[in-house]
Amino acid sequence: MSSNQPPLIERPDDFPFPQPLDGHGPARVIAMCNQKGGVGKTTTSINLAAALADYGRKVLLIDFDPQGAASAGLGINARGLERTIYNELLADKPDLTAIIHHSAVEGLDVVPANIDLSAAEIQLVSEVGREQTLARAIRPVLESYDLIIIDCQPSLGLLTVNALTAAHGVIIPLEAEFFAMRGVALLVEQIERVTDRLNPRLSLDGVLLTMLDNRTLHAKEVTASVEEGFGEKVFDTKIARTVKFPDATIAAEPITSYAPNHPGAEAYRRLAREVIARGHCA
Repeated sequence: MSSNQPPLIERPDDFPFPQPLDGHGPARVIAMCNQKGGVGKTTTSINLAAALADYGRKVLLIDFDPQGAASAGLGINARGLERTIYNELLADKPDLTAIIHHSAVEGLDVVPANIDLSAAEIQLVSEVGREQTLARAIRPVLESYDLIIIDCQPSLGLLTVNALTAAHGVIIPLEAEFFAMRGVALLVEQIERVTDRLNPRLSLDGVLLTMLDNRTLHAKEVTASVEEGFGEKVFDTKIARTVKFPDATIAAEPITSYAPNHPGAEAYRRLAREVIARGHCA
């Protein structure tokens, strides 16, 4: 093989445990995005964030879905809050630090959302630079975190465009079934448009297969198809289907603390190590 050729990337059995950090920041911003609902997007946002925090990374999870599932999943009752991400999006001088909540996981903070956020798309339409509103709100806290994860709503509307414009990378959680694959081409087109017109630094960090049942031929065929289409952008770590994830959601905990010895918890810890190994987080 010529010395000018890049080395072949082998898929490891595991990823190294990350070294502790001397300090924190500046943050890399990742949008957790899929316009199809029910693909494990919020579950992944919560559990990846918690696993990275357990490895000593300082993580901010921004709930950017009017349903507020990420907030509720970490024990925050966003319905009763006077200020959420909605208020900071529309503020003349946004102050994200004023609405950050500390979660029960050390090193993991949350910016909550509630149903008020559903009005933001309409109210932002007439704003100058409406696609950069979230990026402007995030800017002052970038130095305080190693990673900021934006849990997007299942839509390709203005809120999602804001998340993509604010992000350095995108992770697409994808349910391991053929119908879930159909909309991915539209999402990739949207990512390419945002990269071309609004955010040239944006890249696809990876596609994460979720709700996988390796006992079925269908799941194996979907996995092969996704890997053929996206190549090494597909995370080596796969997330299997388990009832423990909804159980942990009801308990308002990440699975890494609710059932730390469960295979689902280990899968997200492995994903966290893979994210770090791929260079998507310090």
